[in-house]
Amino acid sequence: MEHTVVERELELRLILSPERGIPVPARLSYRSDDPYAVHITFHINSPSPVDWTFARELLVEGVFRPCGQGDVRVWPTNAEGRGVVLMALSSPDGDALLQAPVPQVSAWLERTLRAVPSGTEGGQLGIDDALDQLLAR
Repeated sequence: MEHTVVERELELRLILSPERGIPVPARLSYRSDDPYAVHITFHINSPSPVDWTFARELLVEGVFRPCGQGDVRVWPTNAEGRGVVLMALSSPDGDALLQAPVPQVSAWLERTLRAVPSGTEGGQLGIDDALDQLLAR
């Protein structure tokens, strides 16, 4: 089975205070062989990039309304007269509040949903086929 990869490079904004933020280059990645997850790689001034993985559905919902709890929370808002989505990420290494432009995130999410529509993710994993083979023995 061939797998689809949907990627998008974009610039996020790391919010340091209400008045100050710095640009952070990032890559959004979605793979049909990991259909429930989205991957974000942050290219920061460190020896290796920082990777985060969380549920695609969390980002899809977060473009429209606040959602998530714990390590990842996502919600829409406006900044400087434009629609943005905020992502609050927490880890033992620290916390980050990142801002992404809604149009670019939404367009990328639409591409992922065309590749694997919501509700069909389980079919990408081949669980039914594996279970059929197991039970046929």
